[in-house]
Amino acid sequence: MASSVKHFCTICEYDGISNTAVTWCTECEVFFCGDCEKTHSKSGLSRHHKTMSADNYKKLPTFMQEIRSQCRDHNTMIELYCSFHACPCCVQCVTDKHKKCQDMKPLSDTLHQVKSSASVQLFEKDLKNVKENLDTTIMYLKTRISNINIQKTKAIEEISYMRKSINDNLNKLEQNILNDLESKHSKLQSNMATILQQMEQGSSQIDQMQSQFTNLVQHATELQMYIGLKEIEKTAKYIGDLEKTEHFIEKNLEVNISSALQSFLQDVKSFGDIHINTTSSTLRLKTERKDQAQHLVTEVPGIEQIKPSLLTRLTSPKDMKLNIWACHILPDSRIVILDNNKKQLMLFSNDGIFIRNVVTFTKNPCDVCFVRNYKVAVTLRAANQIALVDVEKNKIIQTIKLSHECYGVSSDGKTLVITSGGSQCTSVNLNDMSHTILEGMQGVGPIALFQGNIYGINYHENKVSCYRITGEHLWTYQNPDLVKPRGLSLDKNGFVYIASNGNNSIMVVSPDGRTCKRIFSGSDGIKDPWQIDINRETGIMIVSSRKSDDDSVKDYETAFSESRKNNIHQQT
Repeated sequence: MASSVKHFCTICEYDGISNTAVTWCTECEVFFCGDCEKTHSKSGLSRHHKTMSADNYKKLPTFMQEIRSQCRDHNTMIELYCSFHACPCCVQCVTDKHKKCQDMKPLSDTLHQVKSSASVQLFEKDLKNVKENLDTTIMYLKTRISNINIQKTKAIEEISYMRKSINDNLNKLEQNILNDLESKHSKLQSNMATILQQMEQGSSQIDQMQSQFTNLVQHATELQMYIGLKEIEKTAKYIGDLEKTEHFIEKNLEVNISSALQSFLQDVKSFGDIHINTTSSTLRLKTERKDQAQHLVTEVPGIEQIKPSLLTRLTSPKDMKLNIWACHILPDSRIVILDNNKKQLMLFSNDGIFIRNVVTFTKNPCDVCFVRNYKVAVTLRAANQIALVDVEKNKIIQTIKLSHECYGVSSDGKTLVITSGGSQCTSVNLNDMSHTILEGMQGVGPIALFQGNIYGINYHENKVSCYRITGEHLWTYQNPDLVKPRGLSLDKNGFVYIASNGNNSIMVVSPDGRTCKRIFSGSDGIKDPWQIDINRETGIMIVSSRKSDDDSVKDYETAFSESRKNNIHQQT
């Protein structure tokens, strides 16, 4: 920012006079008033010095005004430039700080025609890009702040909804048990009231007989007396019979509170958890010039440097027996899993905890991939269909019908590629839903898309191949260590990770398809691995592995692994 400070003549100030400066000598680095400037321009030593008006000097940014031609450390003229440290220096600086620097040159050579060089134009362009990037970033951050405010409001609504749902359910359960209490109490009371009424009638009859017993004895005939005594015996026998029945068994009302409610009070320690999930940024900035950013380029690791480690295992309800046919990590790090037992698409949190069932299919699902905007594609093999599922809305929003079975599927957000597991493969344009048959990809089952190429597995021939998006073959890798490969995925550097089902291994193939390495085996807990996926932003890898030693039981657990370069520590 240009300075608004008023400058005074440096020479006059030595004499205690405050005259407003009109010029600035770029070589003497002092201000002159009108009179002093005339003297300066006539002096033999300074007549050729370049000057600028004080007003133009004020237009310079403050940090540039503070730049001096004299070394701040040694108060001597800066005459040299160190290319190694990219800084100007004086002769004394060379002795103190640059003894080992070889590439020292005269500062004048570095500054020669700097204003007319292409660097100035590039610098101007860089400033424009930086400003645009700042404006874009500010707008992005404002949008993000608005989004997290919306997310907070939504979270509050979800919490309130859950609380209301719990209250409503408890009220319903409470009313049910109160209704049951009222019903059982009324029935018990009615039965006892009936018996009581019978007892009171019997007691009344006995009272009457007692009060008239003397008259009966004196005046009743023998027949009357005989029959009367029989009636009394009946009444006594009836009372005795009642005592032997269940009518006098004590029946008491009591309530047993559900153990689930008692457990709720004891075991539920929190209403839930608040997580900050990371996703890839949608911010897109203009890049700097290559020569300025080359030190930021990350070196692609070699295959020998890939050393993942186990993080955690999937946590599913105890009664849930999974038969995982496909698993995929969403951009927000949550996980979708296809369970072939119940034909369900299920959602798990980023730390492997079951959230909910998303969709139940009528046909057996085979494979799943992320498409865009929280939508995933699921292949329904025998139905020759792909179902597009909205994970947030828990419903199928569209079905795509193909001319062949639908086995493996992958997407880059613009295109869907679907294999039949046999001789056919189709590309679907997600914008106009047009279909293109890809030739030359026979025998391909599971697939993955990466940087315009298709990577596919041939299970029967124990090989992995790379094709162009048009179906043209690029390379094939086949090795005895690759046995019955089932699933594959790629990391951000193009390494191909393969679930080698036949030898309980996870293999990595180099981007050029020439070398291979085993990174997980049976000793790491991998058993019959079936599916694998990698979040290229976070480097997290998910692998489905058999949980039971019984080969007749098709249930799998899921292990998470770190696939980033040199990161071999276990995360808790």
